[in-house]
Amino acid sequence: MSQKHPIIAITGSSGAGTTSVRRTFEQIFQREGINAAYIEGDAFHRWDRMEMKENMASAADAGNQHYSHFGDYANLLEELQSVFTEYGATGGGQTRHYIHDAQEAEKYQSPPGTFTDWEPFAPGSDLLFYEGLHGAVVTDTLDLAKQVDLKIGVVPVINLEWIQKLHRDKSTRGYSAEAVTDTILRRMPDYINFICPQFSQTDINFQRVPTVDTSNPFVARWIPTPDESIVVIRFRRPQGYDFPYLLSMMDGSFMSRANSICIPGGKLDLAMQLILTPMILQLVERRRRAPR
Repeated sequence: MSQKHPIIAITGSSGAGTTSVRRTFEQIFQREGINAAYIEGDAFHRWDRMEMKENMASAADAGNQHYSHFGDYANLLEELQSVFTEYGATGGGQTRHYIHDAQEAEKYQSPPGTFTDWEPFAPGSDLLFYEGLHGAVVTDTLDLAKQVDLKIGVVPVINLEWIQKLHRDKSTRGYSAEAVTDTILRRMPDYINFICPQFSQTDINFQRVPTVDTSNPFVARWIPTPDESIVVIRFRRPQGYDFPYLLSMMDGSFMSRANSICIPGGKLDLAMQLILTPMILQLVERRRRAPR
């Protein structure tokens, strides 16, 4: 952690909705005049798309059917930790971009499934913002969580997460339902070992729970809407939050535990604005007061 160069990380699985939460942060940054440097978690994959396919095939030939992007071995997590450390100390570091599709390929003039060149962060940022799979990973040799000042988990219940992934990958990436299902199954051990434990490290978790039947996510024809959901907001350390105020600002909300608020799904953006804006401003103010 760093007073002078704070780091915020959103962590969540593929299909969890971290990109939507990122947009809320971007709105806060723009409104409050905060200059953020950005890291996309995909930028720290170890392999490009073709190399990953080759490594998956080699692993399968050796009897490992669960080689996935969720595992530490398929990502440059040591390098990511070094960037977090460098940013916390100096405000510097570097990142790149993973090109997902044809639209991004046209923008970056490189084929889908490849990376852009590494580039340094622009100087003078107020904070570093990470969004991806591994923002709060802790292993025997790594501890990214301790480098981050504010850690946010985005955690739909598992059936909803799968529905969101199926619909996204089929509609925007052209994958078949069978291919997405195979990916979900292949990633499961790494999901359990590398993704889930992070949500015990995060400061706040936003977990969307559908109020409609999602018993079989693999045949769901549509994603439950926010109005067909509730969101459970868990605070790792509930001290210092004005829960009566938060409840008064969101009709239909209630506290399910001493550290958890339940809100209507349609109030998620409002809840994030109310909860996160003061926390972000506190980090920025702490930075401005830190000795130069």
